[in-house]
Amino acid sequence: MDRRMIQIGDALPDATLTESTEFGEACPLSPKPVGVAAAAAGKKIVIFGLPGAYTPTCSAKHLPGYLGALGDLKKRGVEEVWCVSVNDGYVMAAWGKEQGTIGKIRMLGDGNAELATKLGLDTDSTKSGMGRRSRRFSLLVEDGVVKQVNVEQPGKFEVSDAATMLRQLG
Repeated sequence: MDRRMIQIGDALPDATLTESTEFGEACPLSPKPVGVAAAAAGKKIVIFGLPGAYTPTCSAKHLPGYLGALGDLKKRGVEEVWCVSVNDGYVMAAWGKEQGTIGKIRMLGDGNAELATKLGLDTDSTKSGMGRRSRRFSLLVEDGVVKQVNVEQPGKFEVSDAATMLRQLG
């Protein structure tokens, strides 16, 4: 298996994520598939990946940071911001609703870690009971080509935050 991590200048790999933006009485409606390559084509997007919905740093810092910076990111030409986690689309939608991101940040489930694996950013978290997960990261992608890559060291939150991405956008 190719374990090369995504690099600046690489094409964003295609994968199928899931997204739900509509809700029934008690829970999100069935998530729909989202093809990464097609969804990224012709757009300037920021993708940030995290180990899991509802986890402490993700809920208290990572997602709220991007939500708070959304206006500044849009002013710099970013058309969409994607939050990707190795969770199913239902969990991502419920977390997004709770965090106030639905309709602002795309909450995309990478349930089988397909994108995380193709990016070379998956990690084995079985010792902590979380199974296969994604490393914490952020990417700037323009028309399907990676322009910035920020990958955290395990247990850290220093380079994948919204403030770093804003500095890189200038």
